[in-house]
Amino acid sequence: MKVLRADYLGFCFGVKEAIHLAEETTRCAGQVYSLGPLIHNKQTMDKLTETGLKIVDSADQLGHGPVLIRAHGLDPSTAAMVAEHGTEVVDATCVLVRHAQSVVKALHEEGYRVVVIGDADHPEVQGIVGYAPDVVVVGSVGELQKLPRNGRLGVVGQTTLSQAKFAKMVGEITRRPFREIKVVNTLCREVDRRLEAARALCSRVDVMFVLGGLHSANTRQLARVCHEQGVPTYHLEAWSSFRPEYVWGRRVAGVTAGASTPDWIIDGFIENLERLDADALNERS
Repeated sequence: MKVLRADYLGFCFGVKEAIHLAEETTRCAGQVYSLGPLIHNKQTMDKLTETGLKIVDSADQLGHGPVLIRAHGLDPSTAAMVAEHGTEVVDATCVLVRHAQSVVKALHEEGYRVVVIGDADHPEVQGIVGYAPDVVVVGSVGELQKLPRNGRLGVVGQTTLSQAKFAKMVGEITRRPFREIKVVNTLCREVDRRLEAARALCSRVDVMFVLGGLHSANTRQLARVCHEQGVPTYHLEAWSSFRPEYVWGRRVAGVTAGASTPDWIIDGFIENLERLDADALNERS
């Protein structure tokens, strides 16, 4: 079967750095703790846990050994609890997430009521909102009713949002009668590069495969964009989730992947897909 790969896919620089820090720390220290998954990719996390990374849900579950701050970052109070635990802290927070955290803090200090455009349940957003009091999180136009009715707003975005969604939400906010609105673009350009590449690839294929964690925000966004292009799209974690019927009647498949998806999953999936006999599959369909 003919398989086309998106021009931009897979690990972003923030994920690469987080994994590098995890591998180096476990190699030197053996047992290492992480508050929540380091990144949103089960297969990568399984490999890291085999080498000594232990994932815990709260600071009181930490044992003796270095603690990794996940790529999504932590709120200041939890980070302080980790530091008080008395062990080495290795900060794997993505540099763009750290920037968003500092922007939220600065906006509050400048007298703005901070608004974060994003998913309130996402760990990155849960960490960011800890850098200022009374932060309002809005994920859709329908949630804009949560905004205060007047005053000065400081607006930032979850780093994994698309530029299009951020622009749409900011546009809706500016239609409201606020005395002042300050918008700081905290988005990751790597997310939009992957979205643009996936969108372009959709016009050249019969079916799209989006590889990555089912809980990964940017991977789900990739799948949604591909669906919107009108091409049959399947969001899979790895080849083990593939079903032959996904490609019945298809001759050209496209593959993209989220920013937390490792090369070995992408390469293995493409190799297996290329081995399929398109003629035999088309006869079966």
